[in-house]
Amino acid sequence: MVNATEKNKKLQRGLQPRHVMLMAMAGMIGTGIFKGSGDTLNIAGPSVIITYLFSGLILFIVMVALTELAIAYPGLNIQHIIHKAFGFRASIIVGWLYWINWMIVTVVEVLAAGSFLEYWFPHAPLWFLSALCGLFIIGINLFQVKYYGEFEFWFGGIKITAIIIFIIIGLLILFGVIPSHVQPVKNFFGFGGFFPHGLSGIIQAFLVVIFSYGGSELIGLTVTETRDVEKTLPKIIKSVVFRVILFYILPITIICGMMPWNSVSATQSSPFVQVFEAVGIPGASQLMNFVLLTAVLSAANSGIYATTRTLYSMAERGEAPQFTRRLSQRGVPVGGLALTGSFLVIGVFLAFLVKDQIIVQLMSIPGFTIILVWIAICAAELKLRPTYGKIPFFRIIGFPYMTIAGIAALSAIFVSFVLNKANMVGSITCFSIMAVLVIISYFINNERTGKKDSETETD
Repeated sequence: MVNATEKNKKLQRGLQPRHVMLMAMAGMIGTGIFKGSGDTLNIAGPSVIITYLFSGLILFIVMVALTELAIAYPGLNIQHIIHKAFGFRASIIVGWLYWINWMIVTVVEVLAAGSFLEYWFPHAPLWFLSALCGLFIIGINLFQVKYYGEFEFWFGGIKITAIIIFIIIGLLILFGVIPSHVQPVKNFFGFGGFFPHGLSGIIQAFLVVIFSYGGSELIGLTVTETRDVEKTLPKIIKSVVFRVILFYILPITIICGMMPWNSVSATQSSPFVQVFEAVGIPGASQLMNFVLLTAVLSAANSGIYATTRTLYSMAERGEAPQFTRRLSQRGVPVGGLALTGSFLVIGVFLAFLVKDQIIVQLMSIPGFTIILVWIAICAAELKLRPTYGKIPFFRIIGFPYMTIAGIAALSAIFVSFVLNKANMVGSITCFSIMAVLVIISYFINNERTGKKDSETETD
């Protein structure tokens, strides 16, 4: 139960549009590109560029659908919208699925931060370095949201600046402005060609790429903490989507051109660091590793924000334990922060048990969950469009065909990975989670959830 003192406290809201924009980017630019790009290159070779392009198109469809829904139903986050479209059981499943997704992503980001610290402290165990990073991020999230937003703004700014510098230096090297021994044409089309593993390589890379683009839904959480949603959201969506696609495709293209794809290690340091080591620019790899460290800490920071706000929202609706609704004197959801922190401890313990493949294995699970959440968002748009009071000025072109195409593409990707024996661990984990959530949804009282929705729509 929540006592009277707790009821008088309010969740702090104070994010500005610049905070939201950087937070959305921060959630999408993290381990997926800085660490996961090594995996995708090993899976598909240079043709992984096509995977990033196609996934970017799907991302755009999902983001526009989410923006349209946010404008049509101001004040409702993703879970509220799913409830409005499909009822409280679907809302519970998607809400917890989203929390699990971000929880695993946050664990991955913290473990990646620990792996980047290993570059300087090779003899220190991964679990210890990851634990230090986790404590650092938890500490940041104990501050008021406006300070958190400011911190995230600068953290996100550092990694975006770093990617821009990487792109500029990489292009100068590829075009011969900076002398080097790099042979771009050979790197792109040698070593098995542009499609070394054929069409199957492109398809298999989708799971990590979707994981990489995951985080765009963070705007669905921050929308309730943003002023002038109708004016700011369309600008944020347009700039975030195109910049993120740019920040993924160009760096991947540069990496493919600067070194043979089959010489990029998926288990050692980031491909970004490996490129500078291969080219031999003095001190550049050290600086890049520092930037990558701040980058994944930034993504973990966004993950903590997403998990605690999701839990708070669900607790208000009676769909999560009431202790996760507990706020500090600063208006920070410390109950949710405590639960999130406990799962970070589990992640660190897994790093202690199985260090070598822990990051790769964990990255496959959010790939599945993100696909399901994206499908739910597109399906909600299809269901709710006829019920709008008025059609939002910002909406997807070619409705409903574009939305249906997005659902079909995401469904095909999901099925292809379920049928792939290499993804057996991720598939079993994902279906097990779904089964548990479906069972739990039948034990939660609909009365409190329905009442909360009515209050939200009336406000």
